[in-house]
Amino acid sequence: MSKSTLDMSHQEWLEDRKRGIGGSDVATVLGLNKYKSPYQLWLEKTGQIELKDSESEPAYWGNVLEEVVAKEFQERTGKKVRRRNQVFEHPLHPFLRANIDRDVVGENAILECKTANQFLSKEWEGEEVPLSYLCQVQHYMNVLNKDYCYIAVLIGGQRFIWKRVERDQELIDIITERLVDFWETNIIGGEEPLIDGSKATLDFLKERYSELDSTEIMLHADYDVLLDQKEELLKNKKELEKSIRQIDNQIIQELGIKNASTGITPNRIICLKSVVSKRKDLKKIAEKYPYVMKDEEIYSLSTSNRLVIKEIQ
Repeated sequence: MSKSTLDMSHQEWLEDRKRGIGGSDVATVLGLNKYKSPYQLWLEKTGQIELKDSESEPAYWGNVLEEVVAKEFQERTGKKVRRRNQVFEHPLHPFLRANIDRDVVGENAILECKTANQFLSKEWEGEEVPLSYLCQVQHYMNVLNKDYCYIAVLIGGQRFIWKRVERDQELIDIITERLVDFWETNIIGGEEPLIDGSKATLDFLKERYSELDSTEIMLHADYDVLLDQKEELLKNKKELEKSIRQIDNQIIQELGIKNASTGITPNRIICLKSVVSKRKDLKKIAEKYPYVMKDEEIYSLSTSNRLVIKEIQ
């Protein structure tokens, strides 16, 4: 089942995204999206917050270069692809949706076009495909009942590669179970997902609750239990960090005794490199240019909430 997106305005398209789980949502539900958490997605899908009509710079250029990547795929492979301006729905679970980049003509396959930062090129080495994209295309193959998918990616604006990803029914079953549970339990059932420990959740909560009333409330004793757990975790963290430093120190000592900057083990190469960092010395700037430091226009103010915890005596 499918419906056309050709006559949809951008706002209508945004609203329609609330009615199901699309390919770009899959990584978020699975906890693989470092920029958005399942909790934030739940708020969006249930209409508790507005979908942001904004696009990051990488996402913008990804859309702009989609046609370029698709054409280059055709040139490199001799295959033909075509647009499908439709939202496809799974026959058994219509809330599972797919908006694919291209169909591959004459094959039961699709093409997904990507762009990637040069610094992320290692994620594409050999047969590797970033896990979030792998789950996305497996979801597409499930919704459209495809046998395989081609992924074409332009890395750093100057390196083009493409790969064929086979349908993995075992992985599809795992993904589908998670997506169905999220939709039926959290979206339809209204059950709030557990707050996770991701930076995406922290950043979102700080932004959402940046202005709070100066009031006091009583919290349940369960929060004392959580804080006890936090204290124990912090103790463990300190011990772990100390153990890590001890290992580093042992290696540095051995290199120092042997007067060597590089050590080779059967499995690793260890280098002790000199790193030069350049930082602004505000104290020296204030001494040399006191009038600059007094200029309020050079300062930018930001407000954020910080947890401060004290024991009640």
